[in-house]
Amino acid sequence: MRTHESQMRLQRLTVWHFTRSESLNPLLEAADLGFGIGIMSLEVKEKTEVRLVFMGAAGVGKTALIKRFLQDSFDPKHRRTVEELHSKEYEVAGVKVTINIMDTSGSYSFPAMRKLSIQNGDAFALVYSVDDPESLEAVKRLREEILEVKEDKFTPIVVVGNKTDRLQERRVSADDVLVKVELDWNNCFLEASAKENENVMEVFKELLQQANLPSHLSPALRRRRETFPKDMSLRPPMNKTNSCSVS
Repeated sequence: MRTHESQMRLQRLTVWHFTRSESLNPLLEAADLGFGIGIMSLEVKEKTEVRLVFMGAAGVGKTALIKRFLQDSFDPKHRRTVEELHSKEYEVAGVKVTINIMDTSGSYSFPAMRKLSIQNGDAFALVYSVDDPESLEAVKRLREEILEVKEDKFTPIVVVGNKTDRLQERRVSADDVLVKVELDWNNCFLEASAKENENVMEVFKELLQQANLPSHLSPALRRRRETFPKDMSLRPPMNKTNSCSVS
């Protein structure tokens, strides 16, 4: 118990508060997010809260993606993260929506903290770097841990290949990851660059869309994922860097 408390004291909470009067990231407009399952209707007067958890090996750019989304900025220096929670609140159509973004450590030194983050998460971004095959292996291990803790194979997960700006250093094929993520895992796959601000909005949009589906996934979508053709030749064409529902 004392060890767990010591680990929790290491948790560093960074909270960003935004009000309606302040300038909002265009991502936070309801039209861009694609909300429309009754949650954002004018008749609903309630507070909606969702927690997005970013996980992955150290140095893959988890913090950079989050900072790009929240502040539209990029810091090329890597700063080691233990755990940080960012909260952003806004109001659309009379509904207060709080997005909690958990930036987790890339270290495996805090298993209790990692498990707690998984338990409290609504949707997960598993980030790897396209120039580091080992970071993709870390994604595989983290996904298995998430499914074990959540006990739900339909847990919303988006696999993100970051640092696409490193064209010459790429060592992970987008096509190979797409096949693995889409066909074997039935999850969403995106490639992005926090540095160049490419596909960052799409990552968060997909996470929010998945997290706000009733019971995480509607029965219809569950059936769709279970019956989607495994043979690539029978499937509709997909953009290899964006296999998700965002457009």
